[in-house]
Amino acid sequence: MKRNLATLLGATALVAAAWSTSTAAQDTIKIGVTQPLTGAFAASGNYVTQGAKIAEEQINQAGGVLGRKIQLIVEDNKSNPTEAVATAEKLIVKDKVPVIMGAWSSTLTLAVMPKLVEYGVPMLVETSSSGKITTAGNPWIFRISPTSEMEAKAFAPLVKRLGIKKADFLSTNNDFGLGAAQEFAEMLKAEGVQIGVRETMDPKATDFSAQLAKIKASGADTLFVTTAVEQITLILKQAKEHQLQARIITTGGSNSPDQLIQQAGDAADGSMHVVFFTPWFPDAVKNPEVAKKFMAEWNARKYNVGGLTEGFRGYDGIMTIAAAINAAGKADPAAIQTALWGVKVKGINGDIAFIKQGPQGKESAQNVPSVYLVRIAGGKVIKY
Repeated sequence: MKRNLATLLGATALVAAAWSTSTAAQDTIKIGVTQPLTGAFAASGNYVTQGAKIAEEQINQAGGVLGRKIQLIVEDNKSNPTEAVATAEKLIVKDKVPVIMGAWSSTLTLAVMPKLVEYGVPMLVETSSSGKITTAGNPWIFRISPTSEMEAKAFAPLVKRLGIKKADFLSTNNDFGLGAAQEFAEMLKAEGVQIGVRETMDPKATDFSAQLAKIKASGADTLFVTTAVEQITLILKQAKEHQLQARIITTGGSNSPDQLIQQAGDAADGSMHVVFFTPWFPDAVKNPEVAKKFMAEWNARKYNVGGLTEGFRGYDGIMTIAAAINAAGKADPAAIQTALWGVKVKGINGDIAFIKQGPQGKESAQNVPSVYLVRIAGGKVIKY
C-alpha cells in the first residue's frame, strides 16, 4: 500500500515538476480537449470542438489570459473508452496541459477519471450526465452539464401537462443511456406513470426493428429515447416505418433538433426534445447577449446550424476554464482546481458556478444549468 501511495505521489510530483520548469518557456497556455471526433458520437464531438474553438478565438482576440494566448490541444478519443484514457494521458504527460475539457460520453469521462487523480489535473466535463461522475469521490472533476437526475427533476412538472400515462424506454447501452432511463423511470413512477418496456441498443447499432416491435406491442403513449443524434435520426425514421403511435421524447440534450429535421424529414414531426440551449429562442435563455454573440460567430463560420445545441457546451467549457486560469493567476493544475470552485461565468446555458457533490473531503463540482423542452412541428422547432 505504501509503495502504491509513493508511486501515485511520484506521478503527481512528476507532472507538477514538469509544469514548473516548462511554463515560463511557453508562449501560450495550453488547454487539453478530448472529444469523439470519429466513431459513434462523432457529430456531437465535432460540434463541441467547434464551439470550443470559437471561445478560443474570442478569448485571444480580447487579449488572452494572463497576458498570453490560449491554445487548444484537441485529441480524438474515437468514441472509445480506451482511446479516451490514452488521449488524457498524452495531453497530461506529453503536452503538459494544466487542465482538460472532455470527454463527451459518460462512459468516456468515467474511463478518464482515474488518470486525473493519478496526475492531479482537473477536467471540466461539458456534456456527460451520469450521476456517478460527481458522486465517485474525484475532486478533479468540474461538470457544467446537468446530471440525468437534474434533467428528470426539471421534466417532472410537465408529466401531467403532457398527459403521460405509460412510458417505454429505448436507451443506448452505456452509462449515459442507462443512467437517464433509470432517473426518468424513477421520476415518472413518482408521478404515477406506469413503466412499460425498457429496451437498450448498442451505441453503434443502426437497426432497431426488434426493439421497436416490442415497444409498439407495449402500447405506451410515450417513448423516451436516450442516445446521440445519429441514432435518434434512424429511430425516428424507423418508428414511422413501424407506424409507432407513441409520442417520442429524447433526453440528454444531444439531440440537435435542426439536424433531425434535416435528416429525418417529416419523421421528426411531433417528436419532443429535452435541450439545454434554445438557439431558436435566444431571448429565452438567462444570458441572451452571450448566446447571440456565440450564434453570430457560429453562423459566420457556416457551421451546421444543427450543431448549436451541442457546440455551446464547448464554448461554455473553455470560457469557464479561461476564467479559472485567470483567477488562479498561473497555469498550474492545482491552482486551477482551487480557482474553479470560485468561478462565476455568464454562460450560454445560464450562470455557471459550482456546488459540491460526492463524499466529504473528495467532493466533485457540479453546475446547475437550465433545462428546456422543445417540439418539432411542420419542419420547425417550437416552444413547449
